[in-house]
Formats: sequence, C-alpha cells, structure tokens
Amino acid sequence: MLIPYTVKPREDTGMYNAKLGIWLFLASEVMLFGGLFSAYVILRVGAGDAWPVGASILNVPIGAFNTLLLITSSLTMVFSWIALKQKNLDKFKRNMGITILLALAFLVIKGFEYNAKFSHQMFPSKSTFLAIYFTLTGLHALHIIGGIIVNAYFWGPGRKMWYSDPERFTNRIEIAGLYWHFVDLVWIFLFPVLYLL
Repeated sequence: MLIPYTVKPREDTGMYNAKLGIWLFLASEVMLFGGLFSAYVILRVGAGDAWPVGASILNVPIGAFNTLLLITSSLTMVFSWIALKQKNLDKFKRNMGITILLALAFLVIKGFEYNAKFSHQMFPSKSTFLAIYFTLTGLHALHIIGGIIVNAYFWGPGRKMWYSDPERFTNRIEIAGLYWHFVDLVWIFLFPVLYLL
C-alpha cells in the first residue's frame, strides 16, 4: 500500500508529509533551544558584572572558523539538493560528501576546544558561564552528530532510492537540508552570544 503525500503536496497544507513533519519537529527544536537561550539571558542578567565576557575564556578565532565551516556546509547542502533537481547524482555525492566532511571538521575542532578547556580545569561545575556554555554547545554538537548520520545514510546506502524513486529521494534531501540549516542557524546564534558578548 502506498502512503499518500510522500511526494506530492497535501491539499490542506501545501506540503508533502515529510516536509510538514520536519517543520513540526523544528518547531519543537526552536522551543528547546529557545528555553536554553532564555535561561542564558536570565542567568546573565542576574549575574551582572560577575558574568565573564566570552572572549576572555573562549577562543574567538576557533569559534569564527567553526562558524565559517558550518555556513559553508549549508551551501554545499543546498548544492547537493540542486544537483538532484538537475538529475546529477555525481554532483550530489560530491557536495553531500563535502557537507559531511565539514561537519566532521567542526566536531573535531570543537573536541580540541573542549579538551583545551578541560586541560585548564575549566569544567561545567566551575562557573555558571561554563555550565551554560557546555550545555548549549554540547546539545548543538549532538544535533550535528544526528545530521551527519542522516546525511551519511543518504550519501551511502540510502542513495539507492534515487534509482527507484528520484523525486522522493530529492524530497528527502530537502528535508535533511532543512534540518541542517536549522543546526547551522543555532550555531550562528550561539557563536556571538557565547563568544563575543
């Protein structure tokens, strides 16, 4: 039995099921990160002058470089979707592969950054700032890992769908892209809030 609206948009929403589903999921993610950002604001306002400037503790050039990596990965994610719209599977594989590599590079750099903090005895228990820093960036890193797993699946074994149902596969890449752009957007907020302010 074929499930309706896996490729064609629904009449009531104008979106196919997976796209509607990802927007609902992303709405819940906005609430999750919105609550954490709100906690950050409340904690920072309550701390007054005792709150450290992020740049005094965190490595701004590394954070900026990681921001560049994620913005670039958003571009390559779009290029991979466009390649499928142009029916060019090789171009899709190349751009999706670059997206995955950029995400892995982000995590490796973040790992080195965490290691540097731990080697200087800067643990979440040391201060409220470090607690919220590790909570926000750690949760974000988990989201990146999730995105890598999904993108790697579509780059590898999931790519078989292209041969049996190319339109549905293209839609799946669009959905993965929406999630990936959300993850990148969260970092675009995290970087200035934690590192610069």
